Amino acid sequence: MISEKESNSYRLTSMEEPTDEMLAQIMHEAAEIYREEHEDTKKKVINMIREASNQAAHKYQTLYGK
Repeated sequence: MISEKESNSYRLTSMEEPTDEMLAQIMHEAAEIYREEHEDTKKKVINMIREASNQAAHKYQTLYGK
C-alpha cells in the first residue's frame, strides 16, 4: 500500500502515468466515497417513502375514518 503522502502527491492532470499501486489506491478511495454516498442516498429515499406512506395512511383515516 502506498503512503497517504504519495497518494496525495499524484494529480490526474500530472504528465506522469500513475503506478498500478497509485491507480489501485485512487480507485479504492473513489469506490469508498461512492459507497458512503450511496448509503446516505438510500437512507434518504427510505425515509421519504416512509413519510409518504404515513401521510397517505393519515389521509385515508381522515377521509374514511378507518
